[in-house]
Amino acid sequence: MSDYAPRRSVTGADDPIASTFATSFAGVVSFIAVANEGSFARAGDRLGIGRSSVSRNVQKLEAQLDTRLFLRTTRSTSLTREGELFFENCQAGVERIVQALEEMRELRSGPPRGRLRIYSTPGFGRKIVAPLLRGFHAQYPDIALELLLNDRPADFTADRIDVSFREGRMEDSEIVARQLIPMQMIVCAAPSYVQAHGLPRHVDELAHHGCINFRTASGRLKEWEFRVDGLPLRHHPHASHTFNDPDLILQSVLDGQGLAQLPGYQVCDLLGEGRLVSCLTQYAPDDSGHYICYLSRKHLPARIRVFVDYMTEHTRALDLHRLTTLDALSTENESVSV
Repeated sequence: MSDYAPRRSVTGADDPIASTFATSFAGVVSFIAVANEGSFARAGDRLGIGRSSVSRNVQKLEAQLDTRLFLRTTRSTSLTREGELFFENCQAGVERIVQALEEMRELRSGPPRGRLRIYSTPGFGRKIVAPLLRGFHAQYPDIALELLLNDRPADFTADRIDVSFREGRMEDSEIVARQLIPMQMIVCAAPSYVQAHGLPRHVDELAHHGCINFRTASGRLKEWEFRVDGLPLRHHPHASHTFNDPDLILQSVLDGQGLAQLPGYQVCDLLGEGRLVSCLTQYAPDDSGHYICYLSRKHLPARIRVFVDYMTEHTRALDLHRLTTLDALSTENESVSV
């Protein structure tokens, strides 16, 4: 016969720690109720259980403590000296539990308040998220805001993140992702660069141009994405400059140092003002979207719910997706550069 015996699962019924805790908790709750009400019957009514259950819980607690907590007669119930001391020691803890329960109810259904920890990529955070925080805080002054900018994907649990802004779709089924705006990647250049070097008409012609690349937080160079002949294409152009910050890339493009593929939200105003020109829009990649993300819809705190709604409404109102108007601009720019 084998010496090995499978380990039996431990449940509350046969785990002395679990059963002791359950008995103690039920006993303390019953004890506090009787002490406050002065009666086992009224304590049972308050707790929604029978008088006998209250009495049994208190008796088990007294047995655990090896102490008599109440003096019982047919007409009255009063605390013993030991019961008075135990009540004083328990009262503060019970009040904190009640306060915690009330605070949780307020967080769920009361006025939005508390601390909100927000995570975003640096470019989107500076250009879109940060400017909108002022208006949000004016509307919800009891919500303290903390914005973290990082190119790495958010770790909701380890970093205690409430809301994250993400570029591209989220595969994690535990995370809710609501699309804010399309994510349009546009190849841009300054007019000074166009006058000196022209613009590429096809992705293959990027090899003859100075390009500015982005190095991610993980250390890899970000690929440029296109769609050629109906198929996705990832391209690593030869870089004349490389930066790990999107604002530095944009400034280098504005200075006429080369071409860069930049998100539409970052350049749409500059394109409209003529400070930048676009090219290769006919090869633009599929939209992968900008998303606002948070954990599970269930029991969503009010501070997160109102922030998600506010940022969704106000980001969409910025009219940051104008790729449909860029084909005409691109055609005009290419005709000028020829």
